[in-house]
Parts: sequence; C-alpha cells; structure tokens
Amino acid sequence: MTDASLTIPIIDSVGDIGARYRAWLVDIWGVMHNGQAAFAQAAAATRAFRESGGVVVLLSNSPRPSPDVQEQLRQFGVPDDAYDATVTSGDLTRHELGKYTGARVFHLGPERDRPIFAGLDVVLAGPEEADLVVCSGLFDDDTETPDDYADMLRTLAARGLPMICANPDHMVERGNRLVYCAGALAAVYETFGGKVVYAGKPHVPVYELALETIAQLSGEAVGRERVLAIGDGVNTDIAGAAALGIDAVFVASALHAPGEGGQALDAPHLNELFAQTVRRPIAAMRGLNW
Repeated sequence: MTDASLTIPIIDSVGDIGARYRAWLVDIWGVMHNGQAAFAQAAAATRAFRESGGVVVLLSNSPRPSPDVQEQLRQFGVPDDAYDATVTSGDLTRHELGKYTGARVFHLGPERDRPIFAGLDVVLAGPEEADLVVCSGLFDDDTETPDDYADMLRTLAARGLPMICANPDHMVERGNRLVYCAGALAAVYETFGGKVVYAGKPHVPVYELALETIAQLSGEAVGRERVLAIGDGVNTDIAGAAALGIDAVFVASALHAPGEGGQALDAPHLNELFAQTVRRPIAAMRGLNW
C-alpha cells in the first residue's frame, strides 16, 4: 500500500514503471482520446507495452457495448493494435439487464446509447409505465445539466424504481470543455431515496470482468500486484484501483488538473487531490507517454 505521506512523482515516461507489470487497465476517455480525437502518444505507449509482451485492456465507463466503443475508437484515430480488448460499463449493464427478463425499461439517455438494449428481452417504455430505469446520460449533454432532471428523478424515485447507472462518471472532457454524464444524474437520484446499481468504475464488478478478460488473454490468472491501472478520474479510475489493491498512474486532464493538458500539475496540486486517499497513485503524468 502506498504511504499517503509520500510525494507522488511526476513522470514524463511510463516505460520504466509500466514495464514491471503483466497487464495494464487503461481508461479511454481522457487518456486515449478527448472525445474528439486520439492522443497519439497514448496509443504509441500502449502499443509499445503490447510489443514488449504486455496485455492492454481498455476499461471504460462508456454506456455502449464493446463493439460500439471499438468502432468509436477507430473513428477518433485510436488504432486496433493499441490494445487487446475493451471492457465497458455497457457490457456490464447488459449483464445486469439479464436479471430483468421481460421488464419494461425507461431509458434515460441519448438515442445513440440504444445499442445497449440490442437483443435483450426487455421492453423500452415511458417513465410512467416502466419497472426499471437505465440511465446512460443526459438526453442532451451539450445544453442540459442535472438540475434539468430534478423533477423527473424525484418522481421516479418516489415510485421506487431501481436504476442501473450505465456510466458512473459524473463529468468527462469533450474537446476543450466538460460535459455531464449519467453518474451525475444517479447521484441526484440517490438524494431522492432512489436505489442505484453502478455498472462501472470505481465499483468492483467491472474490475472483476476486466481481470477475467486479462486472464483469458494471458492464458493464466494474473495477480492484482501484476496489474497497473492508468486513468484520469480520481473518483473512478484511481479510487477503483485503490479499492482492489491495484497500483495506479494518474494522468492529468481537465477533470482534475488545471491548465491545458494538465500543464499546471505539480506536487502541491497532487497533494491536494489525493489528501484523503490512503492508497495514492504511484506516479502522475500530464499525458500517457512511453
């Protein structure tokens, strides 16, 4: 366990540290791309690790199933050879929906996330008829905020409908700005007494699925001490890794680091970010680079 009193080193290259591990769990949004374009150095880093014999699983809180996320990665310019597999909140949400055969589901989220329901034995319904809520985000995250959903969420919670949150992130970076995600709506739902199942980081089930994927790719079980998590979310990537006893490298983004590309990242800022963290990241970077 990392001593909370130690200074977190800021490094320019992950090569020396990363090479010690058998597998990497790498966040996508904020590490591999910014929601519009790939970070070329990040793809080069994960490719270099794979070429050295390592396994790279991209672990995302995207509410879309893996095939859709992989196609999006290609569109943004992340090459297929930069990773071995993806595990997403969408994958885990589909697994959770398998427990609700025949249920009437209210989908709270944009139309683009509908592939999450493809082939499943559920019926999409309006909020008044639903037995269950699946929240994948805001209907329009370009213009709306969680405040716009307060009345709806209060009403749904009063009916006692369970919610599956298909993306536990509260905000993500899209280009040069931040937009709200499903996790922000789920947090409001809980304040109204609603019950939420979180299908993604920092919660254990998605990590269990990711570790199973690593074992399949490696042909053997890989101990957690041999896995490195890399991400930009303090409350998702870093917190989730800490809860499982996995070492982590923090990558600065607009989520938590001031200045474009985290350029203002320094020791005092890191100490403030992780002041309450028992297991701190083993290093911090302004961007993933080999």
